Amino acid sequence: MKLVLNLSLFLLAFFSFSNESISLTDYQIKRFCTKKKRVFSCIKNLQEKKSDLQKGKLIEIPVKPYKR
Repeated sequence: MKLVLNLSLFLLAFFSFSNESISLTDYQIKRFCTKKKRVFSCIKNLQEKKSDLQKGKLIEIPVKPYKR
């Protein structure tokens, strides 16, 4: 009984998290890029990444380490 319960909870959790991702809207891209030095290249780069993400291609997301 315990095995059936664990298996059903695992399957429920596994299928409830889909493999979809939501890309930024154009307004969010423009708002984010206004803080950068090169605004137009930032907008172009993020829009290219957005289109690649919507097509299903993998994109690289840089992760910066947290400093206290």
